[in-house]
Amino acid sequence: MSDLSNPDTLPEPDPVDIVIEDERWLDVDLQGMAERAAAAATRHLGIDTVEIVVMGCDDTRIAALNDHFRGKAKPTNVLSWPSVEPAPRAPGEVPVPPDTDELGDIAISFDTCKAEAEAQGKPFADHVTHLLVHAILHLAGYDHEADADAETMEDAERSILASLGIPDPYREH
Repeated sequence: MSDLSNPDTLPEPDPVDIVIEDERWLDVDLQGMAERAAAAATRHLGIDTVEIVVMGCDDTRIAALNDHFRGKAKPTNVLSWPSVEPAPRAPGEVPVPPDTDELGDIAISFDTCKAEAEAQGKPFADHVTHLLVHAILHLAGYDHEADADAETMEDAERSILASLGIPDPYREH
């Protein structure tokens, strides 16, 4: 039992808080996939402690978020909102991890993830884990706007996923 008066004995907060808006995420253990993705990604990034919020939703909700934040009124697989602006960097350079424990928020759509996994012949859990790793890298300052940055981000994704035994998501299937 923790002694609430002693901060050294307080339990560590869960690194990933899950908000479930679509009950189907409960049946596939979004919490477990998110914790696994966060552990592997933060290990790769050299970050000790993080806090991430992941919302498991459906296409209707993610389309509304995509429209509101990106002006694209259509569903997508995953969206992310970093807590801090990334530091400037040269094209292709690995970002400096943000100086905060709170990396940010992620929304992920069950409908789009399921359709993509089926269309690509990938296990659903592998596809979702890849998208969560991808989103966590965005929270840590990675992007894929320029070719050099996309290559850097994809290399990080491949390395992180390989550490989890997940095949290269960019290899032709």
